[in-house]
Amino acid sequence: MKKLYRSKTDRMIAGVCGGLAKYFNVDPSIVRVVFVLLLLPGGFPGLIPYLVLWVIIPEDA
Repeated sequence: MKKLYRSKTDRMIAGVCGGLAKYFNVDPSIVRVVFVLLLLPGGFPGLIPYLVLWVIIPEDA
Protein backbone atom coordinates (compact mmCIF):
# COMPACT_ATOMS: atom_id res chain seq x y z
CA MET A 1 0.00 0.00 0.00
CA LYS A 2 1.39 3.39 -1.03
CA LYS A 3 1.43 6.26 1.45
CA LEU A 4 1.95 9.93 0.76
CA TYR A 5 4.89 11.53 2.55
CA ARG A 6 6.84 14.76 2.14
CA SER A 7 10.25 13.98 0.68
CA LYS A 8 13.38 14.51 2.76
CA THR A 9 15.76 14.04 -0.16
CA ASP A 10 13.93 15.62 -3.13
CA ARG A 11 12.90 18.95 -1.66
CA MET A 12 13.17 22.60 -2.52
CA ILE A 13 11.09 24.11 0.29
CA ALA A 14 9.11 21.54 2.26
CA GLY A 15 9.25 18.37 0.17
CA VAL A 16 5.60 18.51 -0.86
CA CYS A 17 6.27 18.40 -4.61
CA GLY A 18 8.87 15.66 -4.22
CA GLY A 19 6.46 13.59 -2.15
CA LEU A 20 3.60 14.06 -4.59
CA ALA A 21 5.87 13.16 -7.49
CA LYS A 22 7.02 9.97 -5.79
CA TYR A 23 3.44 9.01 -4.89
CA PHE A 24 2.17 9.53 -8.46
CA ASN A 25 5.40 8.23 -10.05
CA VAL A 26 6.14 11.36 -12.10
CA ASP A 27 9.11 13.70 -12.38
CA PRO A 28 9.22 16.20 -9.46
CA SER A 29 9.93 19.01 -11.93
CA ILE A 30 6.50 18.50 -13.47
CA VAL A 31 4.79 18.85 -10.08
CA ARG A 32 6.84 21.97 -9.32
CA VAL A 33 5.90 23.53 -12.67
CA VAL A 34 2.21 22.87 -11.95
CA PHE A 35 2.48 24.63 -8.58
CA VAL A 36 4.32 27.57 -10.17
CA LEU A 37 1.64 27.85 -12.86
CA LEU A 38 -1.01 27.87 -10.13
CA LEU A 39 0.86 30.73 -8.42
CA LEU A 40 0.72 32.97 -11.50
CA PRO A 41 -2.96 34.07 -11.36
CA GLY A 42 -2.51 35.80 -8.01
CA GLY A 43 -0.79 33.24 -5.83
CA PHE A 44 -3.68 31.81 -3.88
CA PRO A 45 -4.62 28.94 -6.24
CA GLY A 46 -1.15 27.47 -5.71
CA LEU A 47 -0.04 28.85 -2.36
CA ILE A 48 -2.99 27.77 -0.22
CA PRO A 49 -2.99 24.10 -1.38
CA TYR A 50 0.80 23.94 -0.96
CA LEU A 51 0.60 25.27 2.60
CA VAL A 52 -2.26 22.92 3.48
CA LEU A 53 -0.36 19.93 2.08
CA TRP A 54 2.76 21.05 3.98
CA VAL A 55 0.79 20.90 7.22
CA ILE A 56 -1.18 17.67 6.68
CA ILE A 57 1.33 15.41 4.88
CA PRO A 58 3.77 13.79 7.30
CA GLU A 59 7.50 13.89 6.58
CA ASP A 60 9.16 10.73 5.31
CA ALA A 61 10.92 8.83 8.07
